[in-house]
Amino acid sequence: MKIAVIAVQGAFIEHEKMLQTLGAEMIELRKAGDLKQPFDGLVLPGGESTLQGKLLRELGMFDILQQKILEGMPVLATCAGLILLAKEISNDEKRYFGTLPVTVKRNAYGRQLGSFFCEGEIKGIGRYPMEFIRAPYIESAEEEVEVLAEVDGKAVAVQYKNQIGVSFHPELTKDTRLHQKFLELFSRTDIG
Repeated sequence: MKIAVIAVQGAFIEHEKMLQTLGAEMIELRKAGDLKQPFDGLVLPGGESTLQGKLLRELGMFDILQQKILEGMPVLATCAGLILLAKEISNDEKRYFGTLPVTVKRNAYGRQLGSFFCEGEIKGIGRYPMEFIRAPYIESAEEEVEVLAEVDGKAVAVQYKNQIGVSFHPELTKDTRLHQKFLELFSRTDIG
């Protein structure tokens, strides 16, 4: 199984290392030509969503990746990646892929000083360490979206068909269970 990680900006190396420990082969997407390689899944890492969205368009990758997600390619999106997937952003007029039917709030916990760590329950996983850095949260989700985790009454992890979106940074912990859940999407036949 070959997983592509967006490597134009943000915390992508940690995702690569974690998925490699679980047996996945990794490739980095830095330019349109990289999309010619075959890959089975996609990671949208944390970082700066506005910059990532801008670079994906400028580098000619945006439309192809959006189409792959719409066609059912499994995707794991963390922090800024969640913002890229969201259908709506309540405090920003910009829209990116728009494939995940949720409304998110950018920097919902404040800027860098609002970063925090907690443990929370993730449906199907159990207690899980959650590292929030300038994180969004999910203000609302359409009915078909499954909420996997909440912190202080706000959704911070969701799944919709082939897409898992989380507000926090699982790649910054030693816990591989969320990445394993992502890899389990590849064995499902109903994600399209």
